[in-house]
Amino acid sequence: MPKKVVDVEQDDVTPGSTVGEAASEPGALLDLLGLAAAVLDDEGRIRLWSPGAESLFGYDAGAALGQYAAELLVDPEHRPKVLELFSRVLAGEAWAGGFPVRCEDGTVRQTEFRNVPLRDDRHRPYALGVATDQKQLRDLETSLALASRLFHQAPFGLAVLDPDLRYVLINPALEKIHGRPASESVGLHPCEVIPIPDTSRIEATMRRVLATGRPILNQSTLSPTPADPDPDRLHAWSASYYRLQDGRGRVVGVGVSVVDDTERHKAAADAAHVRRRLATLAEAGVRIGATLDLERTAHELADIAVDDLADVAAVDVLDVIFTAADPALPDLGECKAFRPLAVAARPPTEAAQAADPVGEIARFDADRLVSECVTTGQPVLVPHLDHETLKRVGTPPGSEALTRSGAHSYLAVPLTAHGCVLGALSLLRVHNPRPFDTDDRAFAAELAERAAISIDNARWYRHERDTALALQRALLPLRVPDCPGLDLTTRYCPAHDTSEVGGDWYDALPLADGRTALVIGDVMGSGVKAAATMGQLRTATRTMARLNIPPADVLHHLDWLAESLDPSFATCTYVTCQPATGQCELATAGHLPPVLIRPDGTAELINPSPEPPLGLGGTTFTTHRFTLAPHSRLLLYTDGLVETRADPIDQRLQTLLDLLTGTSHPLEDTCDLLLEHLRSPGAGDDVALLLAEYTP
Repeated sequence: MPKKVVDVEQDDVTPGSTVGEAASEPGALLDLLGLAAAVLDDEGRIRLWSPGAESLFGYDAGAALGQYAAELLVDPEHRPKVLELFSRVLAGEAWAGGFPVRCEDGTVRQTEFRNVPLRDDRHRPYALGVATDQKQLRDLETSLALASRLFHQAPFGLAVLDPDLRYVLINPALEKIHGRPASESVGLHPCEVIPIPDTSRIEATMRRVLATGRPILNQSTLSPTPADPDPDRLHAWSASYYRLQDGRGRVVGVGVSVVDDTERHKAAADAAHVRRRLATLAEAGVRIGATLDLERTAHELADIAVDDLADVAAVDVLDVIFTAADPALPDLGECKAFRPLAVAARPPTEAAQAADPVGEIARFDADRLVSECVTTGQPVLVPHLDHETLKRVGTPPGSEALTRSGAHSYLAVPLTAHGCVLGALSLLRVHNPRPFDTDDRAFAAELAERAAISIDNARWYRHERDTALALQRALLPLRVPDCPGLDLTTRYCPAHDTSEVGGDWYDALPLADGRTALVIGDVMGSGVKAAATMGQLRTATRTMARLNIPPADVLHHLDWLAESLDPSFATCTYVTCQPATGQCELATAGHLPPVLIRPDGTAELINPSPEPPLGLGGTTFTTHRFTLAPHSRLLLYTDGLVETRADPIDQRLQTLLDLLTGTSHPLEDTCDLLLEHLRSPGAGDDVALLLAEYTP
């Protein structure tokens, strides 16, 4: 008899499937249930018996076929109920339920049945029974129910994608994150669903997981979500990807879990922010104020501020701290004169042009925000700058530059030291979109407080340096006197370091008998006290020079005087020269030896036996004699010219001789040459030079 062929229309085929495709391999869900099937005729005899039935109940086909099912499989006490159910099925009613089945080994197995009526081509009734172990079925139902609830009730996003990376399942949490119903996303790729601009990295990660089988966990992404009322707020997502395989190891897709990690991410970012700011404060303690240079200290503060806090930073101090005669600040009153010390911008921005020129005096109106900060001694925070507040940040041209640059937030904190307001640190945000907040204000205030101490120290030291330098310059000769037979030139260079000013001096003294006394000295110590000691020694030297006593006696009297001074130690060289003959007498007290440059260009040290410095008391000094040839030169100098921490003094003295050997420069040029080659920028000691040429 020919088989009946059923035509299948293409529209009846599920998309993605193929008619007649290969049958499922063992291990699918139905196989896991261990289904048994049997067909009974209208008498209740077993006509068909499946291998699954043999496996479930133990009866092989030979033992089961043709037997009355009720007698073979059901204990006597249950047969009436079974026969009743059987008659209902034959009558056309499907039935489902469970009842105990007696197995071939005599045990009873609780079984779940599904019974449906059948009819053959002669309309004879049959009953199809499909059964499985009830416990196994209940366990599977429980597992499926738990899995379903886990999937649908999980507070984090879950999804399953097929090997082509099309969504198969999306749970409600992920549905909410995506901002679209799951029904609209199933069958689509992530690039068509996830609401972020670049999903290529996510899809590449999924393909790598599918290819390697190695899960990728906790991959972080920052993006907004439609679930947030604020559409611009960024959330931190932690996504994990893992390959899914069936019981036979066949790859069926990729699983995805997405956790909103925003709070933990924010806490970690806040902690990192705090650590960064503590490190900045520690760095500020090391970098700011190490040199006691006021301008450099201000630049260090501005540089630190633009490292972590602002895009533009300006340091302005009150001009009164420079002009007050007493370092203690007077009452500020309505003072509006400022001196900008530093401006920094990182990255460069037009907003920096709004700052007043560094080093020049600037007069700020009372309504300027920085004036308000200094007047009140309190920070001024403007989180969002508008047209009106921009006018209060700078001058009209400056406020226009701020507008063009996009400056949007302002903060000023006072520079306060020992209860006195010295100025203010002004900060702007241009590129950083986040406005200044109260945490920024507290951090800036602490940074400014630490820097203000250094600025105040630099101010005090500058005042002391200026005082010492003024005193020293007042005590040095105003001009070099005309001395018969000698051409003279002098130099004095103060130390760059504040604490080293004040101890060097020189002098040229015409004597009553026509001779000239040349003097150079260096008080051990620095500052105002050293300058005062130098002044007393210089005055005593000029007094004793008029007595026409030998150089050794002059130093003896100075040694006695120095004992009573503070500081009490000094070095000195005293030389007299007879212009008619070139005869010279020299005495030295612990000072570096003079240099004699002969007319032929050779140079040598005049190095008598060493003598102790002034101030020890009771020292006997010796007078040495030598003669200057016409056009010979004599150089007296202090240790700041040749002494360094890195080089031996003998090496430096030889360098001095090399520079003077063969030179025929004018006296002024020779002094400049020595200072250029021997004195380094930022030298820590002052220098005095006295260069004389014998011209009879």
